[in-house]
Amino acid sequence: MTLLLQLLLVPLVFCLMEGVAWFLHKYAMHGFVWVPHEDHHRGHKGWFEKNDPFTAFFSALAIALFYLGVQGGINTLYYVAIRVTLYGVGYILFHDITFHRRIRVPRKGRYLKRIIRAHAAHHQKSTRYQGVSFGFLWAPRRYDADE
Repeated sequence: MTLLLQLLLVPLVFCLMEGVAWFLHKYAMHGFVWVPHEDHHRGHKGWFEKNDPFTAFFSALAIALFYLGVQGGINTLYYVAIRVTLYGVGYILFHDITFHRRIRVPRKGRYLKRIIRAHAAHHQKSTRYQGVSFGFLWAPRRYDADE
């Protein structure tokens, strides 16, 4: 694949990662790995939560993809690693920093308010087997503010 095509695929696959994240969140985190994810919904003491190692897992996955992606010259896995990493940065900026306020930043703008409302609904209405709004960086228009 040409470098230009690989670079053009970055935003497309970044967007497709939202679907992967939705699927993993709904069926893994609210399914068979609920135990470490539960304190993320129920509150916990301290800055860290049992849910945090998931970030380390996905970071290690991206590092492995970068490593495999430079074996014998840059290959497609390198660009997959870029896409996974960019989505991970977006996730941390929105989910951990902006929504959960691990670092205080302004929360302005229609798009940001929409995904904040959607994630707030997820935390208020979701249990292990039932839930709403499992995505992270996209939310339906029904979560727009009535302004």
